[in-house]
Amino acid sequence: MTDWTDLTRELDTWATEGTSATVWWRDDDAVEPTPAFEHLLGLSARHAVPLALAVIPARASQALAARIAVAGDIVTPVQHGFAHRNHARPPEKKIELGADRPPHMVCEELARGQARMANLFGAQARAFLVPPWNRIDAKLVPLLPKLGFCALSTYEPRRTATAAPGLVQVNCHLDLMRWAAPRGFAGNATALDLLLAHLRRRRDGTVDAAEPSGILSHHAAHDMVAWEFLDRLLAILRAHPAVRFVTIADAVRTAGAETPALEGVA
Repeated sequence: MTDWTDLTRELDTWATEGTSATVWWRDDDAVEPTPAFEHLLGLSARHAVPLALAVIPARASQALAARIAVAGDIVTPVQHGFAHRNHARPPEKKIELGADRPPHMVCEELARGQARMANLFGAQARAFLVPPWNRIDAKLVPLLPKLGFCALSTYEPRRTATAAPGLVQVNCHLDLMRWAAPRGFAGNATALDLLLAHLRRRRDGTVDAAEPSGILSHHAAHDMVAWEFLDRLLAILRAHPAVRFVTIADAVRTAGAETPALEGVA
């Protein structure tokens, strides 16, 4: 069974090969300050790890904006769809940005979400889209740059660095949660397996080695075991000389693009 020594051994291999294991961290479903949210910010600050915070624009509060402003540049708000509302019909998988509605209707919602993000967070918010449930209809993806989005983040290794012309893809690869019943923390072995699989595949070239390995957390859904795992993971990664944490701006920049503030999006 995979354990922490396997992670250290993999990172040691990166160090021996003289390469940097770039890592980034995304947390989804931010709406308002809560004890769980404070715990999240505390981990980011204590380990000095930048956090991309996926905020639900239609539900986000002014109190959340005020708290993020105090947190400073270590936290970057990004847009998590619009209202995190499922529009799929059973038995289809949940999706907000799907084909169940006309594309112009979905784009209008995303534009309203951009305006809300800019109003709440100003220049802190970046033109970076995280679809709810990590799903977006393929026909919508080429429309995102026209709305001003420069980057898209879903789940699992990206096939190419750009999802569409002018749109960088930067995904996550380790989801701490098990969403099938009973919902809860995925478990140490499963979570470590996910991270190790991406790191190893980056080294052997079976996935894009330039894509940072992405940690995905959901602060509102974590139990104490999930928090303990995340705390230990960040500590180990931060302490290892082969690991370099990157911001979302860094991750997008490696693909030759920038992440403009939403204030600058037309």
